[in-house]
Order: sequence, then C-alpha cells, then structure tokens
Amino acid sequence: MSIGSGIALFVIGAILAFAVNVQLDWINLDLIGYVLMGAGVLIFILGLVLTLRKRESTTTVRSNVDPASGESVQQRSTSTPNDTI
Repeated sequence: MSIGSGIALFVIGAILAFAVNVQLDWINLDLIGYVLMGAGVLIFILGLVLTLRKRESTTTVRSNVDPASGESVQQRSTSTPNDTI
C-alpha cells in the first residue's frame, strides 16, 4: 500500500507543479507540488525497503522416543524474531 501511495503523491505533486497554471495570492501550488513529490519519493523508497527487507525465521526440530510405545516423536516449531514490528 505504501508503494502505491508514494506513486500517487508523486503524480499529484507533478500535476500541481507542472500542469496547473493557476496563480493564487494566498498559496503557492508549485511549492505544494514539489513537497508532495518529495513526500511521494520518500514513501515509495520506505515502502520498497520494508517490502524487500530480509525476513528471518528459525525452525527447531526435536526428536524423542516415546518410552511407553517406543515410537519416534518429532516436534517442529517455527519462530520469527522480528514479529514485533
């Protein structure tokens, strides 16, 4: 979602900066367009970093023999250390 939001902000900013030729005394649309374009680039890069970051997981396998039946028992568990983010 953040990648799409960054692209949308960049496009809206480019439209305001380059395509709109309206002069208002109380607001500078060119400046707002440049600010939106900068914010769009930052959000796009942040979205890429969060999407492409390396995700680590640890899988633990434990094998035991059940003393009552003599069967081999395996227990598997998977954990991700960065689940708090």
